[in-house]
Amino acid sequence: MSVRRLLAAAAAGLLGVLGLAAPAAAHMLVQPADVSAYTMTAGRFWSLVAVLLGLAGVLIGGVTLARSPRTGGGRRGAIMALLAGLTCTIIGGLVVAAANGGPGTGYGIVGGFLDLVIGAIAMVLGGLALARSRRNVS
Repeated sequence: MSVRRLLAAAAAGLLGVLGLAAPAAAHMLVQPADVSAYTMTAGRFWSLVAVLLGLAGVLIGGVTLARSPRTGGGRRGAIMALLAGLTCTIIGGLVVAAANGGPGTGYGIVGGFLDLVIGAIAMVLGGLALARSRRNVS
């Protein structure tokens, strides 16, 4: 199976799962009005999980891109960075979409926007590493 078909199948499966899970996630992310500044709410938790996943994707993508093409292993790391960045971006988008307030309200909107940026960086690094691995295979 080619990588293009594998990524298309993964994206279709992810979109299908998210289409079914988005209403439940939006319902779960709704916060009560009496949230303090130090309370770990569901929105903040998911933003934190996505940031950690996105940072792992940035790290994997950076290491894969910096690795010499002759040592191999670039393709697997590139795909992992792409998937981690995509997942980070999707979770960040869900958190931002479910937020009813601005910064400091407990909805995790600042972390959600940070997820969107870090996920995009991870996907760019993974895409560059994947293009580099394709170029060096032939």
